[in-house]
Amino acid sequence: MYISGAKNAAVAIIPAALLVDGPCRIENVPDISDVKLLEDIIKHLGAEIRFEDKNTIVINSHKLQSYKASYERVKCMRASYYLIGALLGRFGKAEVPFPGGCDFGFRPIDQHIKGFEALGAKVKIEHGIVYAYADELVGNQIYLDVVSVGATINLMLAAVKAKGITIIENAAKEPHVVDTANFLNAMGANIKGAGTDVIKIRGVDTLKGGATYSIIPDQIEAGTYMLAAAATRGDVTVRNVIPKHMESLTAKLTEMNVKVIENGDWIRVIGVDRLSKVNIKTLPYPGFPTDLQPQASVLLCQAEGTSTITEGVWDSRFQYIDELKRMGAHIRVEGRIAVIEGPTRLTGAPINATDLRAGAALVIAGLTAKGTTEVHNINYIDRGYENFEEKLRALGADIKRVEDRLSGPANCK
Repeated sequence: MYISGAKNAAVAIIPAALLVDGPCRIENVPDISDVKLLEDIIKHLGAEIRFEDKNTIVINSHKLQSYKASYERVKCMRASYYLIGALLGRFGKAEVPFPGGCDFGFRPIDQHIKGFEALGAKVKIEHGIVYAYADELVGNQIYLDVVSVGATINLMLAAVKAKGITIIENAAKEPHVVDTANFLNAMGANIKGAGTDVIKIRGVDTLKGGATYSIIPDQIEAGTYMLAAAATRGDVTVRNVIPKHMESLTAKLTEMNVKVIENGDWIRVIGVDRLSKVNIKTLPYPGFPTDLQPQASVLLCQAEGTSTITEGVWDSRFQYIDELKRMGAHIRVEGRIAVIEGPTRLTGAPINATDLRAGAALVIAGLTAKGTTEVHNINYIDRGYENFEEKLRALGADIKRVEDRLSGPANCK
C-alpha cells in the first residue's frame, strides 16, 4: 500500500507558492478534491499552473495580480485561510471569504488575526469576508495563546517577506508545519526552528523559486490504513511513510497487542483476534492526532472491555458516533470523552459521513461489519484520500463506488 503526499501539507504549500516570484515544481501532490479546488482558486488569482502528471505540478505566480479570493471557490475548504497569509505577504493586502470545510465545532481564526496585527496589518471581518491590509509588514514577537497549526503556518506565510525578524512562540510542531517551512526555505526563505515550539523567521526581499520540492507522505492516510488493518484483522504494509510521524499511533496499536513492524520507509501492521482495551487522548503533535480519532473509535469497538477516547483538540468531533450506533456500536459520549464498550460485532447499515475523517472511519466500520454497509456523503472522503476505494480494493476489500444519493454541503462536491 503506497501512501500519497500529505493533504495537510499540500493545502499549505500550494498557497505558499503565491509568494514565489518564479516557477516552483511540486512533487508528490495528492490527487484529492481539496487540492484540485485550491489549484482552481490560485489559477483564478492569476497564477499559472502546469501539470506534469497528476501528482506533479509547476506553479508560476510571477504574473499574480489579484488579492481577492472568490466566495464560491473558498467556501468549501478550511485551508483556504492560508490565502490570507500568502496574499498579505505578497501584496500587503488580502480579501478572503471566511473559510468553510468540515463542521466539527467552532474553529476561530483569532490567533491568525492576532499575529497579522502584530506584523502591522489591520484586519477586519465584514459580511463574511476577512480584510487584511498593511502599508508594511514588520517582524515582531508573537506568542500563540493556543497551539494552532493553521495560525503557525499562516504567520510563517505572512512573515517570510516581512521586514526584520519574526519569532513565533508556542508554535505548532506538526510535520506539515515543518514541510511548509522547508518548502519556503527551498525557495529562498530564512526560517529556523520549524518542528519546535519557537520558530524564527528572518524576512527576505524575494522568493525566487526555480526549485523542485517533494511533499512529505500523509501520516493521516497511513494511519487510516494501519487502523483499518488492525480492525479487520488484516496484514498490511504501508509504504512511503515516515515511521517517526506515526509513533503515537504505533504505540497505541502495540498497547492493544497489534503486531507492528517498521523499517526505513514502511510499516507493517498485523491484526490479532483479541484486542486489549486502551485509553486515547488526542493532542497536538507529537501526541495522538485528532484526525485519527474517528478511525481509532472503530478499532476500539473490537477491543475487549471499556476503552475511552478523549478529544483534546476540538470541541465537537463525535458527530459520527450516532452513525456507528446505527451499526450496533456501544458508545456513549460524555462531553469530550467517548466511552466505548467492546468487543461488538457491527452490522451493515446505511450511514452518512459527517466529515472527512469520520467518512473514512465509517468505511472501516463497514469493512468490519456483517452484511452490506452504504456510506453516503462520500464527497467528504474525496477531500483527503486519493483513490480510497481503489486502494482498499487492492488490499482485498469488497467495496465499490456507486451514485451517492444523499448530497453533502451544497455545491461542495
